[in-house]
Amino acid sequence: MVFSTVSLAVQGLGTQSVTAEMLVVFAIILLALVLFATEWFPIDVTAILVMVLLIVLQPWTQISAREGISGFANPATITVLAMLILSTGINRTGIVQLLGRKMAAFAGANRNKQLAATIGITGPISGLINNTPVVAILVPVINDLAHNGKTSPSKLLMPLSFASMLGGTLTLIGTSTNILASDIAAQLGAESPELGLHAFGMFEFTKLGLIVFAVGSIYLMTVGVRLLPERIPADEDLVEEYALQEYLADVVVPANSSLIGKTVEEALGDDDLDIDVLQLIRYGERFSDPLARKEIREKDTLRLRTNRETLERIMDAEGLTLSGGPRTEDDLHPDEEEPVLVEVVIPSGSFLVGETLASSTFRQRYDANVLAFRTRGDVVRDRFESIRIRTGDTLLVQAPPDSLTRLVENQDFIVAHEFDEVNYRSDKIPFAVGIIAGVIALPALNILPIVVSALAGVVAMVFTGVLKPTELYSSVEWNVIFLLAGVIPLGIALQQTGAAALLGNVVASTAVFLPAIGVLWVFYVATGLLTSVISNNASVVLMIPVAASAAQSIGANAFAFVLAVTFAASTAFMTPVGYQTNLFVYGPGGYRFSDFIRVGAPLQFLLSVVTVVGIAFFWGVRV
Repeated sequence: MVFSTVSLAVQGLGTQSVTAEMLVVFAIILLALVLFATEWFPIDVTAILVMVLLIVLQPWTQISAREGISGFANPATITVLAMLILSTGINRTGIVQLLGRKMAAFAGANRNKQLAATIGITGPISGLINNTPVVAILVPVINDLAHNGKTSPSKLLMPLSFASMLGGTLTLIGTSTNILASDIAAQLGAESPELGLHAFGMFEFTKLGLIVFAVGSIYLMTVGVRLLPERIPADEDLVEEYALQEYLADVVVPANSSLIGKTVEEALGDDDLDIDVLQLIRYGERFSDPLARKEIREKDTLRLRTNRETLERIMDAEGLTLSGGPRTEDDLHPDEEEPVLVEVVIPSGSFLVGETLASSTFRQRYDANVLAFRTRGDVVRDRFESIRIRTGDTLLVQAPPDSLTRLVENQDFIVAHEFDEVNYRSDKIPFAVGIIAGVIALPALNILPIVVSALAGVVAMVFTGVLKPTELYSSVEWNVIFLLAGVIPLGIALQQTGAAALLGNVVASTAVFLPAIGVLWVFYVATGLLTSVISNNASVVLMIPVAASAAQSIGANAFAFVLAVTFAASTAFMTPVGYQTNLFVYGPGGYRFSDFIRVGAPLQFLLSVVTVVGIAFFWGVRV
């Protein structure tokens, strides 16, 4: 069987030979895939490395310096940048939060209503503004909806992420993947008119997107809800959820302790000890403000976060007396004025990504203590100061109310609970809605290209006060922009060296034993699997040129193949790393890697069939 498959592949290649240029491009692709999948470097750094390699190896890659940096001026990159800013403008008005609260009021404690409202609100909104910020905004809303309605958050947060991906297939601007795919298709169409490719219209694939959204929603409401775990009990508080009881202790300072007269930092500030002093209690008065310079006195009670081994060692050395410790959230902060305990998710683009808690000086910046650290499903309760932080990691943070307000208002964090202290520009809602409507309508009516209307929308938001000029740069997820700019030249290299045609012919050889619609399905599945381990945007850059070449080889409709790749890259359900919205819910939902496979794999297979059949029905597979 193996030999026959290889033989078919060779027959499909015809007279085309593998050149040194192709081998170099394939080597760079392989390196990129390994680095994307392992996350040895942040994905944007990997993308820039790819760009540099393509330029340095120009004799083989055929990528000049101008072509190498062309991704920065690419219309797709500029459009995505503008859409990120527009999404922030919508966020600043609080309209999404307002809709979320109305959704919570409608759903109440009925889990089916909660799930229906989550999907029904998230999907349509994700079709109108970039779906990644939508999830970032709604994570705290849905988390509180679950807790208030006595539902496990793990029953709602994964559907939130999945619904945002399904909604992203409704329009051109639903996700950066669609915008990038549209631009690549337009470039391929300009270079090879016989392919019949063109830029996507604003609502060109909405009819298929509606079917995909409907089928996905029905799956989540019926089969998916049964497969979703109740990973976090609805009535469990954060101390119990993170099993912190063994890591929190109250100790009393005796008269003969050598700690007396020292500041907290002098006494217990040694990083090697791995001890955090969360609170100092003196004659019933609690001190939680920066404690580093607070002097320790006799009979003070120190509330510590540390492991049992370290606690026993320090108690023996200093003669401290154990007086119990907090067992629940209420024990940890019984007074409303005291520090609050919350989960903080690290989104892509946060300054913490790639840093450690020690190197980022997080505690000093925000007067906040990190009590536990959840990374890729694993909970770390001690010795986490030197762990490198990745996108989607969750910190269990204790901080005073004013510090939490700063965290909520900072785009470097997603605080997984809502707070009333945040001020939204609700009076600007009509302007924001009107501007987004204009950004959508102008390209849809062929009055302006999407890149121009999006930039005009940015300017309009500043003029109307929806956004402040100083917020423009902080609104952009620069890692996404650098990722796009870095991988776009890779698609150019695939085309110019003939590597895309070579791979396309190999896949096209499956047409010997598969009909054209079968080859189309193969591309959907291959793209979905690839997106499960690397960036969705990188998948589109790699797969669209190959898909177009394969379609041309078998006399199929290239547009149908491009759409299949686009939809597959936009709906990566099977792993938490396949799409960054999955990472946003990974920690707060208490999920494990296997949860995404169990719930996402059947949905991915179902949509592979629905999407391919839909493409064949609406656009046809053959030319």
